[in-house]
Amino acid sequence: MRFEGTADYVADKDLMVAVNAAIALERPLLVKGEPGTGKTELARQVAASLGLDLIEWHVKSTTRAQQGLYEYDAVSRLRDSQLGDERFNDIANYIKRGKLWEAFAAERKCVLLIDEIDKADIEFPNDLLQELDKMEFFVYETGETIRAVNRPIVIITSNNEKELPDAFLRRCFFHYIRFPDAETLTRIVEVHYPGIKQKLVSQALAQFYEIREMAGLKKKPSTSEALDWIRLLVADDVQPEDLRTDAKNALPRLHGALLKNEQDVHLFEKLAFMTRRQ
Repeated sequence: MRFEGTADYVADKDLMVAVNAAIALERPLLVKGEPGTGKTELARQVAASLGLDLIEWHVKSTTRAQQGLYEYDAVSRLRDSQLGDERFNDIANYIKRGKLWEAFAAERKCVLLIDEIDKADIEFPNDLLQELDKMEFFVYETGETIRAVNRPIVIITSNNEKELPDAFLRRCFFHYIRFPDAETLTRIVEVHYPGIKQKLVSQALAQFYEIREMAGLKKKPSTSEALDWIRLLVADDVQPEDLRTDAKNALPRLHGALLKNEQDVHLFEKLAFMTRRQ
């Protein structure tokens, strides 16, 4: 069982090595990188490439580790006991399976995505140490132990918003997705927009990388934002020569797809003002 990329996802050699190493070691793959570099999509493409089902657990700031295992609805059980509902006699009726339970109980091997783990509380990763390591957990209400029938391929993503505990990192295989160079990003564009004019792509990406490298930029545009921008350029039938930055107007065409806060817009406007004064 080896991941070798897909026709819809451009994966470099190092990324494929990382995925296959995690599969061989049977350890979670922790993937970090800038937002919009394809971390979440990686799990979907690994599942598609290997012909496996995908279970997605999208973590939020309010997400608790216990929710990934199961949740016990004691309030509903109390209400049913007062109403004389027969469901009360079986406590299993009030237990909702979490995403880890779904993955452990799957009849065939699957891919489990734990997306943006760094959004949750700092203790969240620690609370999943044993479950991800031993691939089992105990359900106190029913007294049963849930063990993985088939050990899932676990892919965990992080935007590096906060540091993860050392004990958690020790149990993972780590890979950082570097921002793609111009050649790789050109291939990504071709995958998403087959037959696109190469001259437009070349001119657009040249300007895109100039924007990313501008000093003082608060948020650098990502791969997904580059794709959105190029899509808009094609939709508006923008010609390559029209993309050249006008000294009197430093803002790129359709800049709302690339610049996502007023500070960066003002930076370009200030640059245009200084250029005009000169």
